[in-house]
Amino acid sequence: MRIRALCALALVQVAMPGAHVPNPAITGRPWVPVDSQYAEPHLRNIRQLTFGGENAEAYWSTDGKWITFQSTRDGRTCDQQYVMRADGSAVKKISVGGKTTCGYFYDKDRRVFFAATHAADTACPPKPDPSAGYVWGLDPYDIYTAKPDGSDLRRLTNYGVYTAEAVLSPDGKTIVFTSLKDGDLDIYTMNVDGTNVRRLTNTRGYDGGPWWSPDGKKIVYRAHHVTDGADRTAYDALLARKLVRPANVELFMMNADGSDQRQITRLGGANFGPSWTHDGSRIIFSSNYKNPRGGNFDLFLVNVDGTGLEQVTTRPEFDGFPMFSPDGKHLIWASNRNARIEGETNLFVAEWFQ
Repeated sequence: MRIRALCALALVQVAMPGAHVPNPAITGRPWVPVDSQYAEPHLRNIRQLTFGGENAEAYWSTDGKWITFQSTRDGRTCDQQYVMRADGSAVKKISVGGKTTCGYFYDKDRRVFFAATHAADTACPPKPDPSAGYVWGLDPYDIYTAKPDGSDLRRLTNYGVYTAEAVLSPDGKTIVFTSLKDGDLDIYTMNVDGTNVRRLTNTRGYDGGPWWSPDGKKIVYRAHHVTDGADRTAYDALLARKLVRPANVELFMMNADGSDQRQITRLGGANFGPSWTHDGSRIIFSSNYKNPRGGNFDLFLVNVDGTGLEQVTTRPEFDGFPMFSPDGKHLIWASNRNARIEGETNLFVAEWFQ
């Protein structure tokens, strides 16, 4: 009876005044039943796109018809890169081994770039030593490009150290990315052919997760800058082991040339995965600031000056890696909601309501 009632509620939402016309590219999946105890008014007609494994970092093609994402689906032991239609169909693996992350369409959706470790080893890299606590491994990624069917694989960077988190500029000419190539985790830009590499950040600590504003004039990113001797000693010790601890990360913004770097949030906890609303007035991101020691990350909105913080998701599970569709009418993100087993993360898409 409970499921019937929840499904009926989802059906009622279609007829609400001001409802968006659904994108025909994503109407093939059934809606996820809405649990009324969790208010998420920005999200309507939620659909689940993947079922099983760990799926994350899903990003739209420029025409809104395709999605690139990383996944351990089909029993894989580390993330591989995939593309699929916006309704979750026609899934295709495009990576060739190692571990991959951070895929993105470019060249009018005729190609995809992503980071992969297969040049160092076609096997999955070892997981971080659990004795180090909650840390991210800085595996030897470089950035590659391929056609959406996985053919014509080419290498864009050749640093042999962590080089990932790449995103395309709105004009399609420039890639922004994070790299350890100069001994610290900093943000760089390069042309889409890998030339004209420029360093944008130079403060000791982790600068990463960059994302272009819709007009291409700004970049939002996450950062933890070491502020004292003990903090720097701990950061440097982990970095020497190719590890970083993302427990205290805030959002920053800078101009596209690296100038005017400034902090946006001062929430505490881990704030990451920022991207922009369609009009460029607000930033959407994931945070656990309400429970920094826990794994309950939610999505939040904030104005570009750091004011107007608003919570978007309210469920007790992880929600992260949000990205708006090119027309701003849909949001895709990764979540542990509806997980059949502990640790399962799937991709969801919803109509976005202001």
